[in-house]
Amino acid sequence: MRLTTDVWVSAYLTRLRLVDIPAFVVRKGDMTAGAVLVKLNPLDGRAVAYQRSVDLMSGDRRWIVLTEGEEPEVDAALARQARFDPDVWIIEVEDRAGRHLLDEPGLE
Repeated sequence: MRLTTDVWVSAYLTRLRLVDIPAFVVRKGDMTAGAVLVKLNPLDGRAVAYQRSVDLMSGDRRWIVLTEGEEPEVDAALARQARFDPDVWIIEVEDRAGRHLLDEPGLE
């Protein structure tokens, strides 16, 4: 059984909050099946956006870089994604150390 997107986002934000990593929902998408994009903002003018990818052969899920670069460029790429997919969620994580926790068990 898969988690709904809103439950996954809530759990992710809670994990971040427990280790004092600020994060917020920039765009709220479909509650049950919207894709999630995570923007990591290390507060240095640059950013990285991640999307979840599924390996079609094994079924494994992992987070991959969608785009990275100057923050305005990353924001523009995320805006394009939102125009393409109106159900998408965008979460922004702000951490100078570059932590996003997406590599932790349970977040794939």
